[in-house]
Amino acid sequence: MQHSDESRVLIIYTGGTIGMLFGKNSYVPEPFFLTETLKSQTRFHDPLQDSLFSNSASVQGFRQFLSGSGRSSPSGPHTPTTTQFKTPTLLVRSSRPIGDFATLGPHQSDAPIPPVCVKVADNVYEAELPSLITPRSSVHGSTKSIRYAILEWNPLLDSSNIETEDWIRLASEIELNYSFDAFVVLHGTDTMAYSASALSFLLEDLGKTVILTGAQIPLSQLRNDAVDNLMGALTIAGHYIIPECCLYFNHTLFRGNRVSKISSYDLAAFQSPNFPPLVNVGIDIVVEWNNVIRQTTLRRFKAHQKMSPHVATLRLFPGIATDTIRAFISPPIKGVVLESFGSGNAPQRPDLLRALKEACDRGVVIVAISQCMKGTVSHAYEAGQELAAAGVVPGSDMTPECALTKLSYLLSKPELTADDVRKLMSTPLRGELTRQTATTLKQDTVNVENIQGMLSEFVRLSGRPTHTPQIVVSLPDEATQEAAASWSSTAAEAASTEAALLPFLIHAAAARNDVEGIKFCLEAESMHESVAAPGSSIIASGLVNVVDAASGGSPLHAAALNGSTGCVKVLLQSGALVHLRDTLGHTALYYAARKGYEEIVDVLVQAGASLSGFDGGYAALAVEKAAQFADSSSLDIWGRAGLRVGFEGNVS
Repeated sequence: MQHSDESRVLIIYTGGTIGMLFGKNSYVPEPFFLTETLKSQTRFHDPLQDSLFSNSASVQGFRQFLSGSGRSSPSGPHTPTTTQFKTPTLLVRSSRPIGDFATLGPHQSDAPIPPVCVKVADNVYEAELPSLITPRSSVHGSTKSIRYAILEWNPLLDSSNIETEDWIRLASEIELNYSFDAFVVLHGTDTMAYSASALSFLLEDLGKTVILTGAQIPLSQLRNDAVDNLMGALTIAGHYIIPECCLYFNHTLFRGNRVSKISSYDLAAFQSPNFPPLVNVGIDIVVEWNNVIRQTTLRRFKAHQKMSPHVATLRLFPGIATDTIRAFISPPIKGVVLESFGSGNAPQRPDLLRALKEACDRGVVIVAISQCMKGTVSHAYEAGQELAAAGVVPGSDMTPECALTKLSYLLSKPELTADDVRKLMSTPLRGELTRQTATTLKQDTVNVENIQGMLSEFVRLSGRPTHTPQIVVSLPDEATQEAAASWSSTAAEAASTEAALLPFLIHAAAARNDVEGIKFCLEAESMHESVAAPGSSIIASGLVNVVDAASGGSPLHAAALNGSTGCVKVLLQSGALVHLRDTLGHTALYYAARKGYEEIVDVLVQAGASLSGFDGGYAALAVEKAAQFADSSSLDIWGRAGLRVGFEGNVS
């Protein structure tokens, strides 16, 4: 059974520099090296929690460690003694045989014994892989260990050899192992931006953290960036739910479809030119929650498993021949990313524009992006307007990697027409482009009247008085107006005052099935987003997922536990995370099933919730008890929740 102070992460190791060794003349991938290295480093693997890292949180702990008392008798309620210790395994699935070492040469005859792999369905294989576990770490008050397994590809791939089929394989393996809390993909840097972009589209309605990372200097070298990149990605994946496909490099987590590789020799190899980072890792780990995508659909996660191969990128240059363009956009090409000049300009030669129009008319989707790293495509110039008149679609500020993979993804969907694809290429699907809309600055609407209304709502939701009292916040009279002006005009201060009340309000509304109260809080949050004080964690973390200090639960937990069906639906539509766990390690789905709220269970399952890990063990016990007492109602509820008892009582 998974412990409440553990998170489970699957590392999918595709290859790349991070696990290479120096061969005869160059770096080459070496099977098992990365896994064996991580096993030997206590910062990555401390099964008894008796390493220096686990015993240096205090002076007393460190001195006990030095004296030897902490080495033979590990502390902690879940840690066995050395003689009792047996490495736990994690059930891992793959679309290829796991641990198939038949291709290894005779010089590797002493390699680790491959795990027992069982074929359970067409293109589905299972194996119990030894797990590794990190020392306990504390991140923003959450202290936990990260238990993880490494699914190593065979053969390991240099990223220059990554193909479209490998993106589909990655998406499939994430779907097969979706019972894990998060995923880290180890990948070579040369094509990592392409893979991150492709996965962001293939992983539809993603509700968990997926992070790609790698290294410029392999782990085999004494001085490297591999340790920081892998530990940083693993830490973020194990402690936060950021429901996006991300890329972590050089202490920074980026949105995966917003990055490009900009250097082959700097440790800061990637940049996100048109979108700020999601996480900055320094002394503190700072998550920019306002930039994180909130899932607002009620669909379950699934991996799309097809990409169109009939796409290409054409970079314009002065003097490019029309015959070259005609040849390039001829069948079987169905989609072209046109890297245009500046803000979307191209030569205004009639023959060239005619060639582009003819291609668009026969169904080829042509998307214009800028050759500039920063900036966006617009129609400010006549040359850009000529492209639009020919049928070329503006690609806003998408990177070349993103535009190409998005086009391939959309063209693989047979239900979409060419016009549908053109429309969707200009629409943000995964936060990959900046929507071109007219923006207006919000006025300073945070004032005394707002605070007065919020206090009245606070009293109403408390449920204590029979009639809601009218709370009046008096404004200063004319004699003292000047003295009060400095306070009343400071929007950030007023926002902070209101923000302090919002978490209490939304939890109270969720528990009381007060849908209007939920909406009141969310509207108040949206009003404050532009004026909240810098570093305000209450607003920045997303009110819909704000954690109650006592229970560690979110508003969705409160609504599910109290049978507030209407609030559950509104919260999900506003971006509530179905996989978020409270202090006891439970999700909202577990509480809804335990309390017998059939409709809430159905809604949560439809939104992608599942019983796994810590929930699974307790759910299995509940099913056994229900079976003993022939409680058909409870059995039906747990069945609706998707209960499937597997290895060691885990449920998926």
